[in-house]
Amino acid sequence: MTESIVLVTGGNRGIGLECCRQLAARGAKVMMGARDVERGERARRSLGDLAASVRVEQLATDDPASIAACSQRLTRDPARLDVLINNAAIYDSADAPATSLPLPVLIRTFATNVHGPLLLTQALLPLLRASSRGRIINLSSGMGQLSGMGTGSAAYRLSKTTLNGFTATLAAELAPDHIAVNSVCPGWVKTDMGGAGASREVAQGADTPVWLAIEAAQELTGRFWRDRAEIPW
Repeated sequence: MTESIVLVTGGNRGIGLECCRQLAARGAKVMMGARDVERGERARRSLGDLAASVRVEQLATDDPASIAACSQRLTRDPARLDVLINNAAIYDSADAPATSLPLPVLIRTFATNVHGPLLLTQALLPLLRASSRGRIINLSSGMGQLSGMGTGSAAYRLSKTTLNGFTATLAAELAPDHIAVNSVCPGWVKTDMGGAGASREVAQGADTPVWLAIEAAQELTGRFWRDRAEIPW
């Protein structure tokens, strides 16, 4: 089996960067999606010896033109893709309860957290369909679980609930192509978004997406995961 080729969006920091690190350590060839190429290159170099297995790709998931350009580049080189990890996401500082949520905040949040994964997945489907081990992993959150919905941060919660719906729908649609599609809750992780007070280290947050990308059985699809165990939607 040849090395897996994996695209990680938002790959220059936090969980995305740790996914790139763990994937490269397991022998994958990693495409690190980054809005700013210079920051991406600094992040890539921070990986030390593993940097040789990582390539930075300019990719802003809230920009359809950037998505289209990245897709075109990957179609030319490496002309193959086995795994897409939709990791890039935002949490708007103006997020609020649903009863007072400003519409522009909802729109901004959905542009990155929902529209981006949808458009990028659509653009890269020809490459994923050509792979014998096509996989799509969507980084979601327990804040989007319908089974345990809480209060506040409505834009973020709704975006992750919608992303989970996208996962389930896409898994059903792509079952004939044998492409596995799953959502992951990484937990409350010490990142720029999660803050220093978070309860989990970044390596823990990246473990399950990396496992789904290259180690889990191809037959596992249409599910929501935390710590390599299935959880309710």
